[in-house]
Amino acid sequence: MLKQSYVHGASEVPLIGETIGANFDGAVAQWGEREALVVRHQNIRWTYKELQAEVDAFAAGLLAMGLEPGDRIGIWSPNNSEWVITQYATAKAGLVLVNINPAYRISELEYALNKVSCKALILAATFKTSDYVGMIREIAPEIEQCTPGVLSSKRLPHLKTLIQIGEEPAAGMYAFGAISKMAGEGDLQRLQDLQGQLQFDDPINVQFTSGTTGFPKGATLTHFNILNNGFFVGEAMKLTSEDRLCIPVPLYHCFGMVLGNLACTTHGSAIVFPDEAFEPLSVLETVQAEKCTALHGVPTMFIAELDHPDFAKYDLSTLRTGIMAGSPCPIEVMKRVVAEMNMAEVTIAYGMTETSPVSFQSGTDDPLERRVSTVGRIMPHVEVKIVDDEGRVMPPGEKGELLTRGYSVMQGYWDDDERTAESIDLAGWMHTGDLATIDEEGYCNIVGRVKDMVIRGGENVYPREIEEYLYRHDKIQDVQVFGVPDHKYGEEICAWITLTAGETATEEEIKEFCKGQIAHYKVPRYIRFVTEFPMTVTGKIQKFVMRDTMIEDLHLDIDKTA
Repeated sequence: MLKQSYVHGASEVPLIGETIGANFDGAVAQWGEREALVVRHQNIRWTYKELQAEVDAFAAGLLAMGLEPGDRIGIWSPNNSEWVITQYATAKAGLVLVNINPAYRISELEYALNKVSCKALILAATFKTSDYVGMIREIAPEIEQCTPGVLSSKRLPHLKTLIQIGEEPAAGMYAFGAISKMAGEGDLQRLQDLQGQLQFDDPINVQFTSGTTGFPKGATLTHFNILNNGFFVGEAMKLTSEDRLCIPVPLYHCFGMVLGNLACTTHGSAIVFPDEAFEPLSVLETVQAEKCTALHGVPTMFIAELDHPDFAKYDLSTLRTGIMAGSPCPIEVMKRVVAEMNMAEVTIAYGMTETSPVSFQSGTDDPLERRVSTVGRIMPHVEVKIVDDEGRVMPPGEKGELLTRGYSVMQGYWDDDERTAESIDLAGWMHTGDLATIDEEGYCNIVGRVKDMVIRGGENVYPREIEEYLYRHDKIQDVQVFGVPDHKYGEEICAWITLTAGETATEEEIKEFCKGQIAHYKVPRYIRFVTEFPMTVTGKIQKFVMRDTMIEDLHLDIDKTA
């Protein structure tokens, strides 16, 4: 039993001291004839050997274009085969892959490309309502007049090359398929030689983390960071070469490219993409058609699948495991996933981009009660402690900020020593900003964000507690609780609620449901019924947007009430 809230993932399974390229080649040697990648919306089905051929040719093409190890290359695209090829090809070529959020607009794109001095950008032509080609042209109109590969832009001074996914590229851009054809024997030999020169501690990936204020920060991750995290996440799911993982989460985020792609390729499993972006029906169709054994998703995705009108028509009996992560997982939703989607071994994972990302994960054989009420136990080779405001380690079961240390912690924020120093202390601990508890058996429970905690009349209120209670209401499909300014109490409780299809409810009904069941100061004063929540592309709920909306709608003056 723990005597304090400190855990260390001691393990007999060693960390992988390889680059992503070397590990991938090892996977091909072992599982070359097995299916590696299925992309339903592109009608693609490749074995490990076939995927390797695509990866090597593209990597050699990038070198032929003049890109050098250490150069940054962005990718701005929804999920597709080109994304997967790019992920492994850039790793083999020693290039730093910069993930651009598919939802980014002009100012965010310009900031990201300039922040890391991207020399090249791979982009889709369009995605949903986004005209990617139009947006990049708005920043750099010089593209239309330039020869591909020699862009000279006033606003994007470092960017030289644009590669468009698709067969007919816009003016000034290469077609994605043309890059592989540029490689000669010398380029392929150079790629081979590079494999003995690249080091597993080399930075290989920059992922921008979206903050509530200020510009995004570029978390810089190495081969060692994300390869090992992907491997141990796959170990926790007990993945084998017989498994087929359905991945509807976006690749630009760690959930897709690490917990998805790298978890698969380190275990010989098949990567299966149902669509370019999440659609509940395509997920159900894909799981049935491809006989998927595992499925990833954030809670809102699982809710959408379970509540789809045609849910009962699909055979999900092949499902076994997967990961629910990205935001707190409602207990009732977890129970339904196990009971109705046959995911008896589904796991919960917790982490952050800066830690590659997973620090805690439940096991496939953990008791269901533990899997629905905690985020599991510490990952192998990772340390975590829970501390108070003074940095002192808390006793088991006491709330405090979660700090993590180990192989998974990023190198830092790209070109931002000040913000890096604010996040990683002198002892190497990453300060997550998450409030958590660790019980005497080492199970962790995330109770909220340090900044999300509501202080009402001197009482510390944790929104997660209220959310878990409200999920018990038969009519409530999903709920988010947060604080808004109040003149009398400092802050008041607000709940945004989505109702189950066909149901109606009143504010008084919800308040009555709470009275006598939870402390009076936890009963929401403000209740709003909505059809959806503001969220990021990865499904992370943006409570600050809800808070700002309520402040404006209720005419709450922060200066007078804070």
